[in-house]
Amino acid sequence: MWIDKLADGVVRILTPIGPRYIRLSFLQRVYFLWIFRHFDKLPQQVLSERQQRFIDHLCVEHHFISLPSSMDEAPIIGTLERVPILRVEEVPLNDPSAGVQDVTVPLMPDLQKGQ
Repeated sequence: MWIDKLADGVVRILTPIGPRYIRLSFLQRVYFLWIFRHFDKLPQQVLSERQQRFIDHLCVEHHFISLPSSMDEAPIIGTLERVPILRVEEVPLNDPSAGVQDVTVPLMPDLQKGQ
């Protein structure tokens, strides 16, 4: 199976507008086989900075290929999730005791006061 991927495998990149496929050179296929050696699918954030720059370079060079019927037979080396991460703005937490007043409530009514 890995020989088929090495011979003419492609990399699938999941983008917000749908999956795209990249046709690779032989050395690039070797490199991607190494990247995807343990996983079939990886988010881009787990790749090293060098690997991310390499992916960006391939995408900028327009190596994207739509999936024609001839590509149906091409083995997929791996799938890269290239979807933007939604960043949640962290709201600084106030001091939790700042709004709380010290209120002392006796558990038992003071019996001695009434006597």
